[in-house]
Amino acid sequence: MRELVEYIVKTLVDKPEAVSVNEAQGELATIIEIKTAPEDAGKVIGREGRIINSIRNIIKAAAAKQQKKISVEILTEDR
Repeated sequence: MRELVEYIVKTLVDKPEAVSVNEAQGELATIIEIKTAPEDAGKVIGREGRIINSIRNIIKAAAAKQQKKISVEILTEDR
């Protein structure tokens, strides 16, 4: 799943080399964390959060086929 999220996010941003996608195991679910360049965060979130919600829906559907729970989060860094 991490590779799928990384591929989608890298195609959306202007600086794909700054994209970092990590996978962390939680007690109930797997968490996929996305880090981008600060100026690219808006491109991943999208207008009114539409793009990130679409990414979450794709991953949720793929995870359901494997009977897993996966959460996708965007981490922001202060300048």
